[in-house]
Amino acid sequence: MFYEPGKTHHGLPHDPFKACVVPRPIGWISTRSREGVDNLAPYSQFNNLTFDPPYVMFAANEDLASNRKDSTINAEQSGEFCWNLATWDLRESVNASAEWFDRHVDEFERAGLEKEQAKTVNAPMVKASPVRFECKYYTTLRLPGNPPMGTVDVVIGRVVAIHVDDKVLTNGCIDIAKTQPIARCGYHQYAHITGDDIFEMIIPGDPKQLVG
Repeated sequence: MFYEPGKTHHGLPHDPFKACVVPRPIGWISTRSREGVDNLAPYSQFNNLTFDPPYVMFAANEDLASNRKDSTINAEQSGEFCWNLATWDLRESVNASAEWFDRHVDEFERAGLEKEQAKTVNAPMVKASPVRFECKYYTTLRLPGNPPMGTVDVVIGRVVAIHVDDKVLTNGCIDIAKTQPIARCGYHQYAHITGDDIFEMIIPGDPKQLVG
């Protein structure tokens, strides 16, 4: 099949675009509003951008009424946010935090999650998550979109502090078999990444040329 998005129809029951780009890391983003209300939400467009210094991004679509997401508003207003690794053990809480609530509702409480205060930014973190980033807001790139989703906010932050639970380390490395992250696929599908899913390949050539 072949189609041109926005020009020709794909002819399928559902748009296949997001199902093509898989698996996608989950941006489980926690923020605090000006009023002191804690927000938590997962975003299926998330990734690191570079590593020295480290930057990450998450993309948040407007809702059907063209309202921006609380995560975006809070990050811009406070200048801070946190990312929490979404894991197999926390999958139900990740899903529960995806539900829409009024911005005055504490979504940690609704998801039944214990908080931990970040050390360098004024934002909460998911205490049970084994890997967490504290981030300083950098900028927002607003990309125009078509109805019903409308404009998307690409929020970029610099990672200023990193938490790793010692229990998920093996020989000085983060052990995927211990963190067991989950990732978004297409439609309502997720991937569960275990130690059995991992393989290694060394890129040929001069290691000094492979730093990036």
